[in-house]
Amino acid sequence: MRADRLVAVLLLMQARGRVTAAELAAELEVSVATARRDLSALSVAGVPVYPQPGRGGGWSLVGGARTDLSGLSAAEAQALFVLVGPAAAVSAEAKAALRKLVRALPSTFRADAEAAAAATMIDPTRWGERDRRRPPMAGLLQEAVIHRREVRLTYTSATRERTERLVDPWGLVDKDDVWYLLAGTEGGRRTFRVDRVVAAEPTGRTAGRPDDFTLAAAWEEVVGEVERRRSRTWATVLIEHRFVPVLRDRFGRHCHLDGEPGGGRARVRLAAPTPLDVARNLAGWGALVEVIEPRSVQVELARIGKALAERYTGFDGDS
Repeated sequence: MRADRLVAVLLLMQARGRVTAAELAAELEVSVATARRDLSALSVAGVPVYPQPGRGGGWSLVGGARTDLSGLSAAEAQALFVLVGPAAAVSAEAKAALRKLVRALPSTFRADAEAAAAATMIDPTRWGERDRRRPPMAGLLQEAVIHRREVRLTYTSATRERTERLVDPWGLVDKDDVWYLLAGTEGGRRTFRVDRVVAAEPTGRTAGRPDDFTLAAAWEEVVGEVERRRSRTWATVLIEHRFVPVLRDRFGRHCHLDGEPGGGRARVRLAAPTPLDVARNLAGWGALVEVIEPRSVQVELARIGKALAERYTGFDGDS
């Protein structure tokens, strides 16, 4: 886990005062290129590390060697926790590293550092979208979560309707590079896609947040509701075993291996919001997939097949 490694890099630098990328690579059993990227990541995040070129050079912490984290400023400690915090949601090692960091910090910095770690979490299971970049508004909203600042959002809905609303930012979730903001509104808790936030302006007022709020628990409720909407129609299909990973990549958590009926094929359960959604996702597989049930999906596949046959009658592979 990279976050856990970043903590190890920092502690090694504090113990030794100055290290080279090659020394770090040997110590952490990674490549020299990976060690350099880790050092750069700490620097970009605001941790006070800097390179010294030339013979006898290397990387050092501003202020020299230290045996704890008390030399970090409040902003630097917060930057480090923003880096490590999200990984703690999916890694026991990163969570352990986070606890050690908290204990090593001066008490005056702990509240902000813990708030930074809790402001963001990672949900690695995708909802069918990939290769997105962190949206520009994520950093500003993360600061608002950490410092409990009310924000005026200009937001574009899925139907492209633009609205303006006051929100209390409670937490950010990175779901396979698609970012979501959980926030309090006049109508209760709401979830906003950060890439649809056109503008975000802190009002200067303190944001409210329920005393019992935890980002992980709230996000679990959001995911549960979304999954219920996305899995209203379940279908059972037969497919060759070698294609099951491809189906899993397409359907995500809505794809479950349901047994092996024999003949080199697997029985798989798939889900989507409607029978038409299931059929559309399977139509391109042709005869490679056999739908056992429900009949509604079979009917939609037959309709799609008929429409394609009528449109492309007269075409053959030689034309």
